[in-house]
Amino acid sequence: MTLSRLDIARQFAEKHGLDLLAPLVIGGNYVPATEHHGVVYVSGQVPRVGTTVTALGRVGEAVSLEQAQAAAEVCALRVLAILEQQFGLERIAKVLKLNVFTQSAAHFTQQSEVADAASNLLAAVLGHDSGPHARTSVGVYQLPKNAAVELDATVALR
Repeated sequence: MTLSRLDIARQFAEKHGLDLLAPLVIGGNYVPATEHHGVVYVSGQVPRVGTTVTALGRVGEAVSLEQAQAAAEVCALRVLAILEQQFGLERIAKVLKLNVFTQSAAHFTQQSEVADAASNLLAAVLGHDSGPHARTSVGVYQLPKNAAVELDATVALR
């Protein structure tokens, strides 16, 4: 029996204590995602589980590469949760673009390795045809809530 995208995503989410069907905390005057002509723009997601941001501080100082990669997975899972709740994961035709921001220590240069965790998760959940995407991964000085990682996504619907 083949697992659905939601079943696969839930297996990843369970590892992080995240419920993909629970309402997500969204702070501010914006929407979690907006769709226009079959393209969905998902707002930036920090690694928040419930009300707790799971990785705080600069990667390479307060946060290890491995912790940042786990945080990137949580961010990607939040994107999937938003997509599931608003459209259904089976409607995702393709992840078009992923932007990954890592709050980085001055010497930290492994932003792409942080982003790989999110990219790998999306490919595992959505499959070889829909998951691979264009990507930007950058180091930044500060992120909202002192989060170690934030990402946003652009996806196409079927």
